Amino acid sequence: MAPFAPFEPKPHLAVACSGGADSLALTLLAASWAKSFGGHVTALIVDHRLRPESAAEATQVASWLAVRGIAREILTRDGAPLASDVQAAARAARYALLEAWCEQAAVLHLLTAHHLDDQAETFLLRLARGSGLDGLAAASAVVERGFGRILRPLLPVPHARLVARLVAERQDWVEDPSNRDLHYARSRLRAVAGVLADTGLEAGRLAATAAQLARARVALEDDLVALLARAAWLHPAGFAWLDPPAIAAASEEVGLRALAAVIATVAGIQYPPRFDGIERFYRELRGGLAATRTLGGATLVPRRGRVLVCREPAAVAPPVDARPGARTWWDGRFMLDLPAAAPGGSLGALGPEAGEWDRARIPAPARAALPALRDTYGIVAVPHLEYVRPGAEARLTGLVLRFRPTRPLAPRGFVAARPRA
Repeated sequence: MAPFAPFEPKPHLAVACSGGADSLALTLLAASWAKSFGGHVTALIVDHRLRPESAAEATQVASWLAVRGIAREILTRDGAPLASDVQAAARAARYALLEAWCEQAAVLHLLTAHHLDDQAETFLLRLARGSGLDGLAAASAVVERGFGRILRPLLPVPHARLVARLVAERQDWVEDPSNRDLHYARSRLRAVAGVLADTGLEAGRLAATAAQLARARVALEDDLVALLARAAWLHPAGFAWLDPPAIAAASEEVGLRALAAVIATVAGIQYPPRFDGIERFYRELRGGLAATRTLGGATLVPRRGRVLVCREPAAVAPPVDARPGARTWWDGRFMLDLPAAAPGGSLGALGPEAGEWDRARIPAPARAALPALRDTYGIVAVPHLEYVRPGAEARLTGLVLRFRPTRPLAPRGFVAARPRA
């Protein structure tokens, strides 16, 4: 835990605990660590409802933890059964439940039990998919999220040591049959782990290789942040200006990453568009962009030696309900907090009505994708254009509309795990 310091006094940690050997060992270790600092842990047990016995297993895990005096919560996934890409969908649902609990409970640190063998498997899986440097660096030891941080303190620790810890503690654990299901790529890798080790591809060596690539990724991210500070200007209304000469002067790899970061942020997407598209635009940018382009849900407009990057109007999300007294997210870009006294309605793109406003400080190509609050009578407010329907001002006092894109412009910062010798 030392590399993740500092922590608040008497830290409260959440631990994702499936009941498997790895997560149970992490829960016991974390409880001991937190207690030494006057803090405590809460184990979060997620019932995905993927198997008939999952509820009973969650109850069993909770009872084991109760005997040890460890606080626990069972979080149950509601909704329709998962039909396709089950592991990815279950992972997304699990993190949504875990992070929502942490946010509600004001817990800043969520621990997960990813370990050295997981790092090795992730490296091989991404190698098989043809991933570049970012993917081959495997998992980050720290992931910054809206509620706080996801911490992975066991990345340097092999699975066998965690099992040995539970045996020494005389603590049983749950075996998930999906870990042996050869329909899943990770299970197939585990089945041939011995063969791979005989050829020199053992988990420790693979994880060490991933750690070396992680250090290179960290160095590139440092260069990227420095370039973005020089070459990109992000407006609170969700568009950006680029300085092409500054991007052209940087190394090609860093320049490409800068373009990908700006486009993903402005478009409100988690992952940048395909790199071949980024490369084509990069070549055009270096040669002097002559015409408007669209890429990855963003529009790129050359203007007086700079490039305006704004949301592509045709790609924006449809309007969503905006309820008084509630928080609304729209288009992967904006967060709206609507006062309880405000009129209800919808939040969506301003669209063609943008032509009715002539505000020089918001470039014309960026206006159509601005968020607008509407009710049954039409537009109530367009905060970025400083418009509020006459008579609605008092009811909208306290309205907050912020550009909070899915992907921040600067990377959250990859943290390399340090495998033990």
